[in-house]
Amino acid sequence: MGRSISKWSLLVLVSTAVFLSVIDIFVVNVAIPSIKIGIKGTDTDMQWVIVLYVLGYASFLIAGGRAGDYFGKKPVFIIGMAAFTLSSFLCGLAQNTIQLNIGRTIQGISAAFMVPQGISYIQVLFQDQKSRTKALGIYGSIAGAASVIGQFLGGVLPEIHSFIDGWRLLFLINVPIGIVAIFLSIKYLENTAIVRTQKFDSLGAALLVLTLACFIYPIVQGRELGWPLWIFALFGLSLLISLLFFWQQRIRQNKGKLTLIDIRIFKHRDFTVGLFASIFYFMVQDSYFLINVVLLQTGFGISSFNTGLYFVFQGVGYVIASLVSIRLIPLYGKFVLIFGVILMIVSLLFHIFLLDGSVTARPFFPVIFFVYGIGCGTVLPSLLTVSLRSLPSSLAGMASGTYSTFQQTAIALGVGIVGGIFFYNLKDPDRNVETYLEAYRAATILNIVLLLIVSVFLFFISHRNEKLSPKAN
Repeated sequence: MGRSISKWSLLVLVSTAVFLSVIDIFVVNVAIPSIKIGIKGTDTDMQWVIVLYVLGYASFLIAGGRAGDYFGKKPVFIIGMAAFTLSSFLCGLAQNTIQLNIGRTIQGISAAFMVPQGISYIQVLFQDQKSRTKALGIYGSIAGAASVIGQFLGGVLPEIHSFIDGWRLLFLINVPIGIVAIFLSIKYLENTAIVRTQKFDSLGAALLVLTLACFIYPIVQGRELGWPLWIFALFGLSLLISLLFFWQQRIRQNKGKLTLIDIRIFKHRDFTVGLFASIFYFMVQDSYFLINVVLLQTGFGISSFNTGLYFVFQGVGYVIASLVSIRLIPLYGKFVLIFGVILMIVSLLFHIFLLDGSVTARPFFPVIFFVYGIGCGTVLPSLLTVSLRSLPSSLAGMASGTYSTFQQTAIALGVGIVGGIFFYNLKDPDRNVETYLEAYRAATILNIVLLLIVSVFLFFISHRNEKLSPKAN
C-alpha cells in the first residue's frame, strides 16, 4: 500500500519500538520491590526479571537485524511488536515468578526483532544526510524521554490500588500502545526489499544463545543454590561454546558466507578498547538502579512514588548532559567521557555518605541523583560513537550490532554480579537499615571499581581533536 502520511509521522511510528523497549527497562528497574511483593518472589527471582529481558534482547539482537533483510522489515517489525504486546499482556496477568519471567524473556526476544527494524527504517525513509541526522536525533530523544517516563511510571503505577494490582499496570500499559502501532504499521508502512543472497546463520545464532545462557545463569542462580560444582562447570561450558562460536564465524567468513559477527572489527584497536570500556560501564548501568531502588524502598521504607520522583531527577540530568556532551565530543573527544565517568564516581561516593537512612539527608537525594544523571548523560550517548569512529563505514553496521549485544550482556552480568553481592550481604533474615546500608556500600564500591576500569580503557582510546580550523570552515 502506498504511503499516505509523512515520513516524519512514520518516524514516530517506528520509534514506538525503541520507546516500548526502553520504557519497559526503566519501569521495572524502579518498581522491582513492588513486583517482588506482588508476585511473592525471592531476591533471585527479581534479578531474573531484569536479566531475562536483557539476555533475550542480547541473544537475538543480531539475528533480529538480519531477519529484517531476509524476510522484509515490515513483517518482522509487526510480528516483533505483536509478540512484545502479547508478552506484556502475559506479564501483566502472571500469577507466579515462572510465568512472569517467561513473559519477560519473550519481551526481550521480541524487542530484539522489532527495534533493529525501526532503526533500519530511518535509513530507508531519510535518504539525505541532513534529514537522516535530524531523524536520528529525534529517535534518540524519544528513547531518552522513554527512560524518564519509565522511571516516573515505575514509581507511580505500583501506588495505584484499584481493581488490579498497580505493578501489573507496568506491563499492561504496553498493550494499547502496541495494538495501535501494529494497526498503523499494517496500514502505512511499506515493506523493504528482501535480501536472500545467502543462507541465514542459524547455527551461529544457536551457539550465541547457548554461550550467553551458560554464562549468565550460574552468575545469577549460583548464590541461591550454594555454588555447587555443576554451576562452575557451566562457566567452562560457556567458554568452550564461545570459542566454538568464534571459530564457526571465522570459517563462514573465510568461505564468504553470511555471519552474525564480522571478526575483522576486532582488529581495530579503538573499537576493541571501546567495547571493553562499554562492558564495564554497562555492568554498572542497571545494577545501580537495582541496588538503589531496593535500598530506598525496602531498606528506608520510602514509597514507590517518591522513589520514582528521585530517579526522575537522574533522568533529567541525563537528558541535559546528553544534549551538551554530543557537542563537546568533536572538540575534546575521549576526555569528555572520562570527565563523565569521574563525575559518576564522585556522585557514587556521595551516595555512600548521604544515603544513610536519616531523614535529614533526604533533601540531598535529588541532587546526588541529578549529578549521577549528568555523568551518565556525558558518557552513554557518545560511548558508541567514540568506539566506532575509527572503523570503515562498511563495518559500522555490523560493529553497532555487536556492540549492542555486548552491551545487553554486560547489563545482565552487572545485575548478576553486583546485585548478587548486594543480596548476599542481605542473607540475614532479620534485616534492618544497617544491614541494607552495608550491602549497599559493598555493591556501590564494586561499581566504583568498575567505573575506574572504564576510565582506564577510555584513556587508551586514540584521542582525536576534531575541531574544525577557521580555514576548514
